[in-house]
Amino acid sequence: MINNILQDFERNKGNIKGKFILFFFRLTSYLCYSKNSILRIISFPLLVFYKLFFEWMLGCELPPKTKVGNGLIIYHGQSLVINDNTIIGSNVILRNNTSIGNKIDNYGVVSGSPIIGDNVEIGVNVSIIGNISIGKNSIIGAGSVVVKNIPENSVVAGNPAKIIKKI
Repeated sequence: MINNILQDFERNKGNIKGKFILFFFRLTSYLCYSKNSILRIISFPLLVFYKLFFEWMLGCELPPKTKVGNGLIIYHGQSLVINDNTIIGSNVILRNNTSIGNKIDNYGVVSGSPIIGDNVEIGVNVSIIGNISIGKNSIIGAGSVVVKNIPENSVVAGNPAKIIKKI
């Protein structure tokens, strides 16, 4: 946990809000995954604070059970919604008004959530939906709607997102 916090802080230099969000995310994640039931009970008020303040007041839904690699950067944080089954790699950049999660079809069947590789940069107003994977070292342009797998080292943009360049 300490290592992740330090790497997040290093990557978020000058981004006080991002540091604040990620510190509490890492702390609550640690407490949620703790096998010590007494620690989990004692930490309940902190988990309630996290939910109320970060999700309701700041509009940054990054559930403690989400699996996130080290070095995450969150710019602005408003209107950030991430499903707790999403897996996010290391050194990922997230910007505001981004939604990452599953989808529900006409029959009520819920899909899996996205898996985002390492070193992915996600622009403003991006939606990444469904049981898909985003390859490492990819860039997702602002306003994109991603509903299909994205290969490694790709730049994608549009609605629906299409590969516009290979890196």
